[in-house]
Amino acid sequence: MQNFQSKLKEYDKVLKRGTFDTLQINVGRKCNQTCSHCHVEASPLRTEMMNEECAHKVGAWIKKYRPKIVDITGGAPEISQFFRYFVETAKSVGAHVIDRNNLTIIETKSHAYLPEYLAKHEVEIVASLPCYLEDNVDEQRGDGVFQKSISALRKLNAVGYGTDLPLTLVYNPIGAQLPPDQDELEADYKEELKKRYGIVFSRLFALTNLPVTRYAAFLKERGEYDDYMELLANSFNPTTVEGLMCRNTLNIGYEGEVYDCDFNQMLNYQLKKDKSLYLWDISPEDMQDVDIITANHCFGCTAGAGSSCGGTVAAV
Repeated sequence: MQNFQSKLKEYDKVLKRGTFDTLQINVGRKCNQTCSHCHVEASPLRTEMMNEECAHKVGAWIKKYRPKIVDITGGAPEISQFFRYFVETAKSVGAHVIDRNNLTIIETKSHAYLPEYLAKHEVEIVASLPCYLEDNVDEQRGDGVFQKSISALRKLNAVGYGTDLPLTLVYNPIGAQLPPDQDELEADYKEELKKRYGIVFSRLFALTNLPVTRYAAFLKERGEYDDYMELLANSFNPTTVEGLMCRNTLNIGYEGEVYDCDFNQMLNYQLKKDKSLYLWDISPEDMQDVDIITANHCFGCTAGAGSSCGGTVAAV
């Protein structure tokens, strides 16, 4: 299979960082779920989480550089003791805040406060719901997850999410295939969730599963890894390159280390300039026009209509 850099050269493409607008904070690996597709390999047993010193350094950086968007992810980011600190610090500088929410966290006693809290601070919720059918969701995310997700969505609707406040759902395929057309799938989701459960939402992101960590192991166990990599490479779409999330997003890990994206973080492709970089070592201007670290997993973001933290990025 042709490697990713060779494919870029074939189409006369160079992948460099553009103008910064999003700080994506991965607060750690701990989650209340264990999903088969999870590139973070998150689970309730993970202990790696951001500490107080690092959180306050990140908060100081946000206050100084005032990013347009602060995107909080994990694991389940709400498990972090600094989740509310990041929300409120980001809102204090006028940032749009995104919570990458797995929905079932809202159904735990410790986090039942989330719908009202997130609505109060006008946080956008980007929530994983890989299908509107119960069996498909439970297969990918665990028994009982679908019904908990529906209950959580009703609570979010009750405080204005999906109408007055942005509620984005995230689809990703169950098997080793590309997602279908995002607009058509969104229409199906809206019809089925409204008809079956009375649920409304703002928009849908259709994401490609990237062949890293737990999902790569899942594919290898099923003997599908090589075929999936060929599918991604053969579906390369050069028009996706300009819109990739790595061009405008700085991603940081739970120790404050800097990466081009969350997938590179899981592969430990840390950004360096003579030494490994941490958020407090850099300004947004330092990173403009810097080469993005790539490998063959990047075919996942450039296949078909493309895939990013903001959904598809190009027409097919």
